[in-house]
Amino acid sequence: MTETDAPHPVATAAHPHRGVRRVTLLVALLLTAVIVGAAAFSIGRLSTLVDPNPSSTSAEAGFARDMQTHHNQGVELALIIRDGTDDEAVRRLAYDITVTQGQQSGQMYAWLVLWELSQAGPEPSMTWMTRPAPTDSDADSSHAHDTEHVAGEPMPGLATSEQIASLTAASGAQAEREFLTLMIAHHQGAVEMAEAVLDRSDNSTVRAFANAVVMSQKSEIDLMTGMLEARS
Repeated sequence: MTETDAPHPVATAAHPHRGVRRVTLLVALLLTAVIVGAAAFSIGRLSTLVDPNPSSTSAEAGFARDMQTHHNQGVELALIIRDGTDDEAVRRLAYDITVTQGQQSGQMYAWLVLWELSQAGPEPSMTWMTRPAPTDSDADSSHAHDTEHVAGEPMPGLATSEQIASLTAASGAQAEREFLTLMIAHHQGAVEMAEAVLDRSDNSTVRAFANAVVMSQKSEIDLMTGMLEARS
């Protein structure tokens, strides 16, 4: 464990019960994700009548693995701010993010089970985004991204361990500003990943999911931008 990965001493001393509450809620969310994942597994079997199973190095499999990691950090950030503020609007937003991204993470876990693929990929994270979109598929190929990705580097929009420690130590309006800033970038990264898989996939289940991510997270970006401006 590195120094930056260790629990923040200020946060631990000041809020001895927050970690317990956060773990309890996280356990409940994981159980919800398992239930949702089981339902998605059953429903997903119908999609195999139309869509063949992706390979382990496909864009679909890479997206499912990497977006789970991305969503799980979104849940982590939301749980931190839920304990760090009494503002009802921010707490309501954090709850929505926690439930939605926890459930979606469960869905993507179920895809990999359904496709009979390992949850751990055979390649470094983000490798699928370094490959050019195919020119002979029915995928969108309409989302231009100026950023270049490097296999194995952090996914777009992920908060660093230092940023997470700072958010954990903060409280009140300062915590709200830090959370909103981090989550806006986090959502922008998720949109980028969803648009990237739309450029690379014909899978109907993955495309429906990715389009929903783009629409919902762009809407939340607008909401959080307004909330951040109100707190500046």
